[in-house]
Amino acid sequence: MAESSARILVPVGDSSTLRNTVAHAVREGLEGEPSQARAIHFVYPIRWRPVEGTQAVPEDAQELLERVAVWAREDLEDVDGTVEVVTDTVGADRYLFSPDDYATVLQHYAAENDLDRVILDPEYVPTGGAPMLAPLKTALSGDVLTVEEAPVTRPAQRTPLPSRATLSKTGIVFGSAYGFYLLIAGSLSQFNLLTGALAAGLVAAIFGSIAVTGRQSITTLFARLGRMATYVPYLLWEIAKANLTVAYIILHPRLPIDPGMQRFEAAVWGDMSVTTLANSITLTPGTLTVDVRHDSLFVHSLNQSARDGLASGDLERAVRYVFWGPSGRELKSPVSRGAIETFTPNFEEEPDQSPRADGGKLLTAGERK
Repeated sequence: MAESSARILVPVGDSSTLRNTVAHAVREGLEGEPSQARAIHFVYPIRWRPVEGTQAVPEDAQELLERVAVWAREDLEDVDGTVEVVTDTVGADRYLFSPDDYATVLQHYAAENDLDRVILDPEYVPTGGAPMLAPLKTALSGDVLTVEEAPVTRPAQRTPLPSRATLSKTGIVFGSAYGFYLLIAGSLSQFNLLTGALAAGLVAAIFGSIAVTGRQSITTLFARLGRMATYVPYLLWEIAKANLTVAYIILHPRLPIDPGMQRFEAAVWGDMSVTTLANSITLTPGTLTVDVRHDSLFVHSLNQSARDGLASGDLERAVRYVFWGPSGRELKSPVSRGAIETFTPNFEEEPDQSPRADGGKLLTAGERK
């Protein structure tokens, strides 16, 4: 494969070197012969899945792609030859966590659009937090795609004054760590206050820039904490009701259990919201989140009552309320959306295969015993 290929894929995210990466990609795209099909696809991997009644593409992604398109057209002005510039999004049909997840959707997009070269922004961080460029580059590399890092100048890693975003992230991590320390300590003695501050300061200094992803708003944070305060009693009530149901099953002479596995395409996205929903399902007796894979949560249920609770979508809407406010509750139930299917796992398959690709058999209600 020629390294001078002019069919290029550029994953984009907000970074200090994005403008220079766009300029480099345009220069590389112009290297191809005018007679060749020359194209540069700027693609934004989104980390959430749109559902009915929600915006298909987040505003920040739209804004960034529009900005990238303007930059590319500016660089192509007064240039002899034509290079097609395309902006698009990927990843809306699955949960994106690991570098392999991002690599999979990018490779699929490249195959669909006949692209054979990937140029990576050296400051590209798709998750908005922990650096993952090196593992992403490794996951993308192979026989089909040529992967390279744009040779652009990186900004200085340290600035005399920290930015507002950095201070916000550090403050959130410090406050969370400090509060947790004092909660575990069980008292507000002078010793605990001092050692807690030192421990929280150390945690914030080391993990402040990677533990919290994206740009954080203190107003949004406190609003979510307030809604979380109403969610916890609701969750405890659901746990109490489920405990009674499980106790009845255990004490019943016939032990009336009806276990099953379901694939649940939950309408939540992002690490915190998915983790909150998955853990809430697990904490509720009778249901257990076995895995979060691709576009689904895999949930084991003890009986039909537990499945009915999951199908109602009450817990899903409650988690959406915590993270997106009252509008988050305006959502059809998982059954109405066709988001829950009974799943019979096939453990002979490779664990990283999608359930839609022969990872198991989906049964209708009539086929299920």
